[in-house]
Amino acid sequence: MADQTVAILGASTNRAKYGNIAVRAYIDQGWTVYPVNPRADEIEGLKCYATLGDVPGHLDRVSVYLPPAILLDALDDIAAKAPDEVWLNPGTESDAVLEKAKGLGLNVIQACSIIDVGVAPGEYR
Repeated sequence: MADQTVAILGASTNRAKYGNIAVRAYIDQGWTVYPVNPRADEIEGLKCYATLGDVPGHLDRVSVYLPPAILLDALDDIAAKAPDEVWLNPGTESDAVLEKAKGLGLNVIQACSIIDVGVAPGEYR
């Protein structure tokens, strides 16, 4: 998977949060990782991007760690980036988010993306 790209929307500098665990898990699985958080310059040694639009190139996946109210506003930015997949991790989904994402034509997967890449999140705690 070394050529796979992922943006972690809601990446965190706090190593106890899933937005940080995801960054580390994807790195460990060989993905090219783009952390996105407007309040951080660097996460786990990687340049952090203020917005999804700042991330260079095409994304295979956007993995989301944002509360539904914030995610609802971010869906337009996700659609503009046109990733192959949008993973809504537990706690991010709502009926409004799902309805808008469907309307934008996003390929939404509701599941834990950390587990999808073959890692148990507890391994990073």
